[in-house]
Amino acid sequence: MANDDRLKKVIAHAKEYGFVFPSSEIYDGLAAAYDYGPYGVELKNNIKQYWWKSMVQYHENIVGLDAAIFMHPSTWKASGHVDAFNDPMIDNKDSKKRYRADVLVEDYLLKIEEKNKKDIAKAAKRFGADFDQAQFEATNPRILKRKEEMENIKTRLYGALEEGRLDDVRQLIIDLGIACPVSGSKNWTEVRQFNLMFSTQLGSTSDGASKIYLRPETAQGIFVNFLNVQKTARMKIPFGIAQIGKAFRNEIVARQFIFRMREFEQMEMQFFVRPGEDRKWFDYWKEERMKWHLALGIPASEYRFHEHEKLAHYANAAFDIEFNFPMGFKELEGIHSRTDFDLKSHQELSGKKLQYHDPELGKSYVPYVIETSIGLDRTFLAILSYAYQEEKLEGGSERTVLKIPPFLAPVKIAVLPLVKKDGLAEKAHSVLEDLKTDYNCFYEEKDSIGKRYRRQDAIGTPYCITIDHDTMQDNRVTIRERDSMKQERIPISQIREYVKERLHF
Repeated sequence: MANDDRLKKVIAHAKEYGFVFPSSEIYDGLAAAYDYGPYGVELKNNIKQYWWKSMVQYHENIVGLDAAIFMHPSTWKASGHVDAFNDPMIDNKDSKKRYRADVLVEDYLLKIEEKNKKDIAKAAKRFGADFDQAQFEATNPRILKRKEEMENIKTRLYGALEEGRLDDVRQLIIDLGIACPVSGSKNWTEVRQFNLMFSTQLGSTSDGASKIYLRPETAQGIFVNFLNVQKTARMKIPFGIAQIGKAFRNEIVARQFIFRMREFEQMEMQFFVRPGEDRKWFDYWKEERMKWHLALGIPASEYRFHEHEKLAHYANAAFDIEFNFPMGFKELEGIHSRTDFDLKSHQELSGKKLQYHDPELGKSYVPYVIETSIGLDRTFLAILSYAYQEEKLEGGSERTVLKIPPFLAPVKIAVLPLVKKDGLAEKAHSVLEDLKTDYNCFYEEKDSIGKRYRRQDAIGTPYCITIDHDTMQDNRVTIRERDSMKQERIPISQIREYVKERLHF
């Protein structure tokens, strides 16, 4: 299935089965805004719970926080967002479409990289087991020429961005012959910087109101509360503060379904360490976060690390965990070594000390910070898009199934009486009553059992329990597993034990 087709099918499925709806759809919607439906909100909450338990509950030295969305405007001056939170944008005069200038160049670089990958794959196929990829990459003229071209482009791009030479960024786009994906023309405007923060007014009248911002990230709420949390939770370095919350960015180019939105949710953890130990902890959290993703059961081939070529103003090291979305490998989570930039900036602007007294060293210092920041909406899309499967079955029939990891599934168990009469519905309700205190369950008695199975497959329910006429005699039920469609009969008394060992993450 082509990538574009797959994304379109995932979007259609998400709407049809109550995962994601376009926001304000009865008014023709609002661009880049979406609402999570009955099953979407359950999946979203399950992802949050998985992250929170993994990050906070399972670590003795990480605690939680829920900071306000509105913060004092000086917060964003200290963090650098007022002066530096900009994207370089360029317009195509023919299509009237706007693009991030750096992304246009980076997409061009990816095309060059893909050519190298194709050449390597062809060579590997030709030479078989004798193929030495490292030697091939180090000696093949085409590979070497393309690598040199890529390095030259990166030097020009990131050098121009670093020094604010926007005219040079435009000239690079022209020199590379980059065309608008919509119009195909190369008729570009100048490159301009756009600040991504949403501003609003705080106060009862326009005259007395003051300008504040919707937070563009959740991290600053953690930094300004560093000492409050450290003292009240009695934390010792190294320790972390975790938070799940909304953030807002005025993305000029918001697209690709819920991948890039103006209102989104982040799951972040800031880990405070001794100066000089930041690299050790950076490497630790980089590997730990990849393990978290792989524990979902999605193959390692769907993930990769990407090292930042251009570092943010606060960082001395940065890696992304990228996922193979339907639109290709894109950023899912960032691991950043933020140094002591944030705490020092807030300390200087506020005039309040944000230092930790280390009893082992007998001195006070501003800690360094390792950040892990993952997009909740992007994680949702990664899980949903990978889980979406169209299968051909024996006999020529087909089914669409969401193979969501069972512990994340919106509905864990469907309880289905074969028919409504003969006491089967009452028996099914008694089974439901016993299970629903611990699991999100679904009850349905309409249509044939086959149609009901297909509906549960489509929302990703791992287990269906069918109550039939034999149940009334032997007190056993048929339990059906989603992925294999295997069915087995077990006593009602064993249902809890059966599902418990299969649904716990």
